[in-house]
Order: sequence, then C-alpha cells, then structure tokens
Amino acid sequence: MTTLSDDEQFIVRTVRQFVDKDVKPVVRELEHADTYPEALIERMKELGIFGLAVPEEYGGTPVSTPCYVLITEELARGWMSLAGAMGGHTVVCKLLLKFGTPEQKQHYLPRMATGEVRATMALTEPGGGSDLQAMRTVARKSADGYVVNGSKTWITNSRRSRLIALLCKTDPDARPAHQGISILLAEHGPGLTVSRDLPKLGYKGVESCELSFEDYRAPLAAVLGGVEGHGFAQMMSGLETGRLQVAARALGVGRAALEDSLAYAQSRESFGKPIWQHQSIGNYLADMATSLSAARQLTLHAAREADAGRRVDMEAGMAKLFASETAMQIALTAVRIHGGYGYSTEFDVERYFRDAPLMIVGEGTNEIQRNVIVRQLIARGGLEP
Repeated sequence: MTTLSDDEQFIVRTVRQFVDKDVKPVVRELEHADTYPEALIERMKELGIFGLAVPEEYGGTPVSTPCYVLITEELARGWMSLAGAMGGHTVVCKLLLKFGTPEQKQHYLPRMATGEVRATMALTEPGGGSDLQAMRTVARKSADGYVVNGSKTWITNSRRSRLIALLCKTDPDARPAHQGISILLAEHGPGLTVSRDLPKLGYKGVESCELSFEDYRAPLAAVLGGVEGHGFAQMMSGLETGRLQVAARALGVGRAALEDSLAYAQSRESFGKPIWQHQSIGNYLADMATSLSAARQLTLHAAREADAGRRVDMEAGMAKLFASETAMQIALTAVRIHGGYGYSTEFDVERYFRDAPLMIVGEGTNEIQRNVIVRQLIARGGLEP
C-alpha cells in the first residue's frame, strides 16, 4: 500500500472487509440477475463512501486521491458496478467543490456526503461519442431560467441519481464551440425523461440510461459557478478525477482475476502437480502480477501529482490507458488459466472478462487517451524524468 496515514489505511481496510464479508457472497447472484444492489449501496452510504471528496465542513470524510484510488480498487475487486455507483458522484462533488458558488455547495454537498443525494454526469450524446464539442443539447436562456432540449446516452446511475451535471450548449453560436458550453445542475422533473435502461455486456446491476430533455426548465442559478461558458474546461478538469477512478476500477477487476487465478492454479492439478508449477501457467501468473503492479504504480503516481496541484490530464490518461488494457489482458489470461471453467457462469472469471472492456471505452476511449497523451508530450517538450 502507498504511504497513507493511519486513518486512511483503516478506511481502505474497512472497505476491503466490506467487500469480503458483504459483497463477494452475493455478487454472482445479483450480477446474473442484473439486480440493483440496494442493500450494498445503503451499506456504502453508512461507510461514508459517497462523502470521500466532500470536506468535513459539509459533513464529508475527505481522503487523499491515492486513498480514493485504493478504495475504488477494493470496491471493483468485489464488483466493478459498485465502484461505478460512486464514480460519477465523486466527480460531481469535486466539480461543485472547485467551481460551485457558495450557495450551490451549501445546497448540495451536505446531502451528497451522506448519499441522500447521489449525482451523475451527462456528457455523451447518441451521435457524438467522444466529440463533446459537437453536442446538440441546448439550454436557451429565458427570463426566468433555461429551457433545455436534447438527449444524452450511456448515463450511469441516471435513474436513481437526484442530481445530474448536464453538459450542454448555452450559446450554440459561440466560436470556438467550447466557449458556448456550460454545466447545468439538473434535477429530475417535468421535461426530463429517463427513456430506457441500455442492455449491456457487463457492468450489471447499476443502470446506464438514455435521457431525453424536452422543454426541461432549469433556474438561472443552475449554471455551475454562476457564469456561462466555462463548462467544457470545468468538465475536462473533472474528467482527470474520472479517469483516475476508471483506472482504479480496472485495477480492481485485474486484481480479482489475478487472485482467483492464483487460488485456482494452486488447487487444480494436472499431470500429478498443481498447474502453477507448469511453466506456461507460472509465466502467465508472473506476467499478470507484474503488469498489475505497474498499472497500480502508474495510477498512484497520477493521484499523487493531482494532490500536489499539478495538471494531470496526461498522467491520468496514461493510467487509464495502461490499467484498462492491463485489466483486459489479465481477464483473458484468467480465462485461459481456468480452462473450461473460465467460460462457465459458475465462476467469476467470466464476469471479469465482460466487465473489463468498459474501462477501455468508458470516460473517453483509449484512442482518445492516446490523443491527450501525445498532445501533452508535444506541449511539455517530451516526457519529464
């Protein structure tokens, strides 16, 4: 474990115990039935997991970014969906903390710290994908607020979240386009329809939905920070946290796959000895552990840089890119090690294999991460030692 305070180490251990005691015994049944984990979410509220990015003055239990990464890893080790249930929420907490008006902070953060109000982000549109500046969701200003029309898709937790950080255009004619983008703090109400839950390969239990805004009304005070036109830069800052969170989810999935593979390779015998003693399987395990350790160090490095106040879009992009590709490879290798059992729904390995691809395409595809990384390499004059 990275150098955490005694209090933070205790928090990580507490989450690990929650995963081992409460999550692992029920996750297979919940996941296969695609059942929303109500009891587990309530327990996460009790543990203070939804307040990890909220200062004490608002009732939260703030932790360092490395601690947040390790907590996310523990949750994803038990069930990646649980880490997803708090990912966007944490990003919105940080957006409010960094950019919100005093009134917005006081209105939302105390209830977000307890999980009474859970939040999500709404960025992606059906025809836009990663091209956020091409969005068509528009909020037109009226005398008493904004009238919003448009649609979003793949919005996690949107049916059960009471607050949505909605990225939209408040000035569609602005050039460059990003100067006309704002974040509206939207709550459920007339004009906002959660039209359907999208069917998914993995990432079961929590919902990912399509949202439709038809003459949805938001007050003037709903603009994050109170000033239009800063939403794109605000959200890009938030995505640094989001990408670290996705990297940490990948660590959790990869670690679960490695742990299951280690246990299986010691209990399963062939040709008179445990299969880990066969060089091909032993090499698999050694490579899995090595790549996972490298991914964790890369993610923790980005987390420490973030806490030092540095810009970490490149570092977070590297962590997300490498950790997600590592998790996918480890999950596939775990299937190989388990043989036919790795393809069986009676083992958890097949779940890891279905969950791992989400981190490759979520929070900005890995192709986008490579674009971010190379632009920063050019801007910074290379990779600093």
